[in-house]
Amino acid sequence: MIPRQPPRLPQLGFLYVPPWRLQGISIAGEETVVHVPELDVCFDIGQAPKPVLNAPYVALSHGHMDHSAALAYYFSQRHFQGMGVGTLICPPPLEQPIHNVMRAWVDIEAQQTPYNIIALAPEQEIEVKKNHYLRAFATRHTVPSSGYTVIERRSKLREDLLGEPQEKLIALKKAGEEITVTREVPTVCYTGDTSMGDHLMRRDVLDARVLITECTFLDPDHRGKAKVGQHLHLDDIVELTRRSTAEAIVLTHLSRRTHIGEVRKLLASALPESERDRVHLLMDGRTNRERYERQQAEAAEQQEG
Repeated sequence: MIPRQPPRLPQLGFLYVPPWRLQGISIAGEETVVHVPELDVCFDIGQAPKPVLNAPYVALSHGHMDHSAALAYYFSQRHFQGMGVGTLICPPPLEQPIHNVMRAWVDIEAQQTPYNIIALAPEQEIEVKKNHYLRAFATRHTVPSSGYTVIERRSKLREDLLGEPQEKLIALKKAGEEITVTREVPTVCYTGDTSMGDHLMRRDVLDARVLITECTFLDPDHRGKAKVGQHLHLDDIVELTRRSTAEAIVLTHLSRRTHIGEVRKLLASALPESERDRVHLLMDGRTNRERYERQQAEAAEQQEG
């Protein structure tokens, strides 16, 4: 008898939420990595599939191996392929352990890979792209953990100065007066693995245009398991969806225990019909592909018109 072929590796999940592409793999306990190319950020690193190596920044939510296993490989491949030194952003308790890992690889490989680590405490920020700042916030998991929101800062003229002549504005600016106000716009938020709590009720989480959040447990009988593992349950997603203003809520970290078709059914029964269209599953390849094809067709029609 001819033996079976090896199982196929999971394909990269993909969603287009204009103007951002969300691509990655997220299977509970196996691998989680979500890349947003337009923001130069990859949330967690999983096993570092090739497309995510382009990200100059990796924002690590916590140290569990399914989220962090490929850190050394990420640094190594960016250096090997001439992409520049990779930068890891992580909760402060993980900084020294990651240095330890990279030092161990020096002994293993007999060479040193360049890398950067930035320990970002809750409420601290780092600019990852012009006018775009990655802000860390505390989450609650079984190990030290953080979530992240990319904040865009937009400057505009003060309302009381609208319509004033250019000469006056220049004079005020030369006199040291601030003539603009800065508006913060939460763009993409990534919660990482976390339980429910006040840390998810923040405005920079709920008002993000895209909310990427885990949903590890869906079965009504698994509320207890979610609590013990400090993960989110479908009931929590219903609550988040009710409170969030996001145009897209993307669920990650689903378990292989539940088939994707069954997940769709559970979501449809749990969510109000008015909310279903903005909740997406990163790993639902068929549904996401059909959605993207519709987006392509609509874009083609607009160009023709």
